[in-house]
Parts: sequence; C-alpha cells; structure tokens
Amino acid sequence: MLSVVIPTFNRLSILQEVLENLAQATVPATGFEVIVVSDGSTDGTNEWLAHWRPPHPFRFVLQENSGPGRARNRAAGIAKGERILFMGDDTVPSRELLVLHAQRAGREPDPEKIAVLGYTSWHPRMKVSPFLNHINEYGLQFGFSIIPDPGDVPFNFFYTSNVSVGRDLFEKLGGFDTDFPGAAWEDVEFAYRASRSGMRMVYEPSARTAHFHPTSIRSFLGRQERAGESGAIFAAKHPELTDWLGVSSIPSAGGRLSRRARNGLLRIGDWIPFFFSPGLCDGVMRDAYLDGLSRALKGAGNSKGHFPRSSR
Repeated sequence: MLSVVIPTFNRLSILQEVLENLAQATVPATGFEVIVVSDGSTDGTNEWLAHWRPPHPFRFVLQENSGPGRARNRAAGIAKGERILFMGDDTVPSRELLVLHAQRAGREPDPEKIAVLGYTSWHPRMKVSPFLNHINEYGLQFGFSIIPDPGDVPFNFFYTSNVSVGRDLFEKLGGFDTDFPGAAWEDVEFAYRASRSGMRMVYEPSARTAHFHPTSIRSFLGRQERAGESGAIFAAKHPELTDWLGVSSIPSAGGRLSRRARNGLLRIGDWIPFFFSPGLCDGVMRDAYLDGLSRALKGAGNSKGHFPRSSR
C-alpha cells in the first residue's frame, strides 16, 4: 500500500484542493491512505480536517509548530503502507499520480531501495514568468530540466513535493534530520544518507503535481538566505560536502555588483521577458544563499520560530 504524507501549516484553501484531488485519484491496485500533519495551523485547518471524510483511509495529526521534517517523520511513524509518497500541502496531484508512483517502483527488482521522483510544475492558476520557469526547471528550487539520467538521479534532486520511498528504508535511516529548522536541505540530506545506503532514485515525469505557491523575487531571495543558513547545518553534519555546499565560495562573495543593482536588473528581466537573464538570476540567488551561509557559519541567523514553508 502507498501512504501519502502531507505536512501543512496555514494553507487551508490549497490543502483542500490537494485532498479533494487525492479523493478523486485513480486507486493503485494495492490501495492507498493519506496522512496529514497539521504543524501548528491556526487558520481553520484543524477544524476542517476533523470533518473531512474522503472515500479512502485518512488520518490527521496535530502537533505544535516544529517544521515539516518533524511532521513528515511523525506521519511516517504511523503509516501502514510499504511505500511513502511525500507531497506538499500546495502540490495538487494529477489523477494518475498514485498509480504511476506504484507502477514505477514495481518495475524495479528491489523496490524497497528505489525512490521515485515525480514532476512538479506550476499550478495553472499561477502566471508563470521567466523567473518562475527558471527556478522550477534549472536548479534553484527544482531542476527537472537538468536531470542527467532519469534512471539514476543524483541525491540532490530528492524533492518532497512529489517523491516516494520505501518505508522500511526511511525508518532504518531515522527519517529526516530535525536539526534543520525549516524546508531547506532536510530532504536532500536524507537522500544523501540514503544514497550511501544503496538507495537509487528514478525520475517518472508523467507522475505530476501542480505547485500553487505565489513566489516573488523578493520572497525567493529570503528563501535562499534561509537555505544558506540550513546549508551550514548540512556542512557541519557532512564535512565532505563543504565545497559542494558553497563554504569555500564565501570569500569570493565580496567585490561584486551591489545587491540592490543586481536585484533591480533581475526584476526588470522578470517584468520584460526579453531581458530576463538566467545567468544573472543564478548569480543573484547564489549571493543570497552565500549571505545566509556566511551568517550562519559566524553563529548568527539561526533564530527559532514558525516555519511557514511546509513543502519545498
């Protein structure tokens, strides 16, 4: 059986669409269940979940706000399925999503050691700018267009917006590391450990979800800084990855065009598609990431509080 795990924090309107679509999904031969963990929601989510009655097995759990990693671990701990499909509370599934995940894993000789990555596009209700397309396809948020080998996907493409993994393997490795405060690097760090334990990830682009997450350049810059802060945690846990995580690049971050100038140029390109520069976009976002990384390595920027991004 497939256990669908969804952490949520104050996104009731889009969560309803996610769950309604799951209720209409084609059912895999082995069946499925859905487990939602409300991570300290205060927007009516808990009351709505208490009255939700879908045609498939459904459970919901309440916890104090402590981040999506802990929420996913809690759901996985009560899951009954042999495989866990991690989704976001803002990634709306296609009708065939569950079947395609189950079938793709079932084609492998050892499904337990296979992770299946599906494709996440932007939701049709969102106006997709060149900036949004770039971060979805070329590695800043996701990187579906640069996956080198669909049959053997690198660990850093493990996106919990739409990925399934064997429950036994997940539990054996202790799930997501809850030292990460928000939705940044905790999924990739798990995949790194899993890959070293023999997990292989495959890409199934027909298993689709639609991401409804209004995103601006300003908000994404903040996201990159938070990712940098979590990158420092990742580097401390796995020193062999410090160069890959950008630690050695921090000294080169000075002497560049001012942040305000680069951000202004990037916004012009986002407003006028002809002027959008992928290279400039990558540079601006890399600078923001390095700023967060540098700040965290100096012992600042690791504040505690609410974690509004409950999906990648």
